[in-house]
Amino acid sequence: MLSKNFTKAEFVLNNEKQYQLEYGKDEIGEGSNLTIERKKENGEFETVQANITRLNDRIFIKWSEPFDGRLIFEN
Repeated sequence: MLSKNFTKAEFVLNNEKQYQLEYGKDEIGEGSNLTIERKKENGEFETVQANITRLNDRIFIKWSEPFDGRLIFEN
């Protein structure tokens, strides 16, 4: 399993009023078996069920607010 950390600053507000991260298929594979974890104040991670969509070779992870966290995926 591989992981990729992200920060609040990487989220972009989209037209649907949701915050999203965007990755290419070449960065994280097909997007299957993606786990999204949010970093808590104590430094531990908790798994969240974010909305994940795909368009062409792009993968979008959407949430109601930006947060620090990481993606865990198979490549």
